Amino acid sequence: MDSTAIKSGAAPASPVPPAAEPMPSLKQDGASMPYRILQFCASLRITVVLFALSFILVFYGTWAQKEESNWTVVSEYFRTDVVWIRLRVLFFFFADIPPNLAIPYPSGWLLGGMLLVNLLAAHAIRFQVSWKRSGILLIHAGIILMMLGELVAGLFAIEGRMPIVEGYAADYVEHDRQTELAITTRVDANKDEEVIIPGSKLMEGQSIQTDYLPFGVEVLKYMINAEFFPARPDLANFATTGIGLKQVAAARGETVGVDAEQRIEFAAAYVALTRRDNGAPLGAYLVSSYHTFLNYKPDQIEVDGKEYALRLRPKRSFRDYTVFLKKFTHDVYPGTKKPKDFRSAVRLTDTKNGDDLQVDIYMNHPLRYRGETFYQASLHHMTTGTVLQVVRNPGWQMPYWSCGIVTIGLLIHFGIMLVKFVSSRSALTPVHAGIGGSGMGVRTPQGQKPRLPRGGSHA
Repeated sequence: MDSTAIKSGAAPASPVPPAAEPMPSLKQDGASMPYRILQFCASLRITVVLFALSFILVFYGTWAQKEESNWTVVSEYFRTDVVWIRLRVLFFFFADIPPNLAIPYPSGWLLGGMLLVNLLAAHAIRFQVSWKRSGILLIHAGIILMMLGELVAGLFAIEGRMPIVEGYAADYVEHDRQTELAITTRVDANKDEEVIIPGSKLMEGQSIQTDYLPFGVEVLKYMINAEFFPARPDLANFATTGIGLKQVAAARGETVGVDAEQRIEFAAAYVALTRRDNGAPLGAYLVSSYHTFLNYKPDQIEVDGKEYALRLRPKRSFRDYTVFLKKFTHDVYPGTKKPKDFRSAVRLTDTKNGDDLQVDIYMNHPLRYRGETFYQASLHHMTTGTVLQVVRNPGWQMPYWSCGIVTIGLLIHFGIMLVKFVSSRSALTPVHAGIGGSGMGVRTPQGQKPRLPRGGSHA
């Protein structure tokens, strides 16, 4: 019986493993202070800490919507540098903690800015521009673009509405989340003069004086959201004249983010007027965006032969062009109140640029003009007319570009990894071993000895 033997040719030469790709050569000894600062900013530990702080911010920002509105949370938690998180939110409202007890915490813009610095510093000292790293570079570039897009939206984006009565024109946009006290006096039949006091100045106890008015305004009470009741002797009332003698305003909490019914909010204020020359009182008035919304005749006061009307209204930003509503169409499906067609036939006149446009605005067919987009939003609540939603966001394309760049970066990065994996698999070389002269062989990885079959022996 022939002895069993393993026949093999010359042992294949062991390949030299490829050397690891060296990291960029950086001077470590005697590094300057700017470089050390850059190295500290690029720390991966800082990245992990910032991500953890961001997760906590989003978590408590979501909880805060249990008693605050969506836009209040966005403004206080994410579009500022520092947020004061109330202890009642921190402990999930389990305890009746006064709302004025809070702790400071880094907000969205601060954390986002620190993450941006961390990412740029890491690229400055660790990464090389090469094809192998092109995917990572594109991914990070897309992330940076998305962060800058949020910054642009927070600083420059606007959103408001333009109510227009059929047969009339409008040249201003109302911003519901901000208020202003407008004091108007008639100059002639075609001209009014307005003195505007921003809502940010309408704080309780604030006294406002201006050379444009013969009287001063003292804020007795300001309510960001109010409800109204008929005046009764048992209800506290600051007003001494005007609408406030018939109706009383009481503070009501904001429409919170978790509320399924997002109600319209109306701000209100009690203001006392006094003459600037002799300090004589002119009465205390109730002003509210609720009465402006219902088109109540505003309270008026006469001083030195001039009449001044008081209105608390949504903040207005005026345009140098007008939008005239020629016809408004509101069709519903037969037998229902379900809207079938909202359509506004408008004429936009811009004498400054010489534009005269006649456009129909309806669903999925907005008007775009000078960076602003006009959408058909609703119908006028008091008469035949329209309400156009006006939106402007200079960075609206940035999220789309960001997602596209990140997608391309991921495809390139994983494509390179796939090619590298396939190449490493193909690097296996066969070693043939004959058993008893037969053509059977064993395929082993390059550089490794073949294992003997069970029961075999060396020749």
